[in-house]
Amino acid sequence: MTESEKLAKLKELLLNEDRDFAQKILQKLDDLEETVNTQEKLSEKVNPIIDDKLHTFVEEIPEKLGPTITKALSEEIKNSQDKVVEALFPIIGKMIKKYIQQEIAILSDRINSQVQNTFSVQKWTRKIKGMFFGFSEEEMIMSELAKPAIQQIFVIEKGSGLIISSASKTEAIEEDMVAGMLTAIKSFVEDAFKEHNQSLQSIEYEFYEIYIQNFSGYYIAVMLSGTVNDAYKSELENQLLDLTEKHINTNISNKELIKQHLEDFIHHE
Repeated sequence: MTESEKLAKLKELLLNEDRDFAQKILQKLDDLEETVNTQEKLSEKVNPIIDDKLHTFVEEIPEKLGPTITKALSEEIKNSQDKVVEALFPIIGKMIKKYIQQEIAILSDRINSQVQNTFSVQKWTRKIKGMFFGFSEEEMIMSELAKPAIQQIFVIEKGSGLIISSASKTEAIEEDMVAGMLTAIKSFVEDAFKEHNQSLQSIEYEFYEIYIQNFSGYYIAVMLSGTVNDAYKSELENQLLDLTEKHINTNISNKELIKQHLEDFIHHE
């Protein structure tokens, strides 16, 4: 083989390798172009990456963006209080209206039930009173339903807050906790206004009022339901003074006997 033939053969070999390499590159470019331009193929490649990034982003939101979002919302609410109230007012108004309607329906059922089931003597008594005072039987029953009633009574040692004795009409709540809470509140209020030398007399708690009668070494706390007025409090004070003088002071060391008197008092008020 001559030198020229050898050179031609070498060129052919080199050019074939270049052509194969170039062909492979062109094929890859064609495949890439097809993937980019075809939605299904592009989705197969891109979706797993996006899903993974979104999953990581969602997991990191509370830690990375939570404080920023909370701060931004707080500032926005603070700066736009009127708008917030305007937005929430219809929702809250509907909730309150629905609650009132429900309570009125319950009250109406109780009144109707009491009208139907009350003894005839009581019914005629109400009718006669209604004729004289101009009230309907339903109005008088509503007044009776709102009448204050003792639900629970405690005799609590001053200072320590320990319960000497107690009685309840319903299932007893955590008595020691209530006694400690009452003593703490009572002491705080009386210390805050000690220059007036006065004692705390009542605490309002949701639908109840806790009336407090103070004595030298202890105090009596009475949990009341219903509408409590000054006349009832005055009468209750007289009854507690009478109870204390007759049964508590003379039996202060006998907790069981005091409990018996408290139960008699609460069930025969």
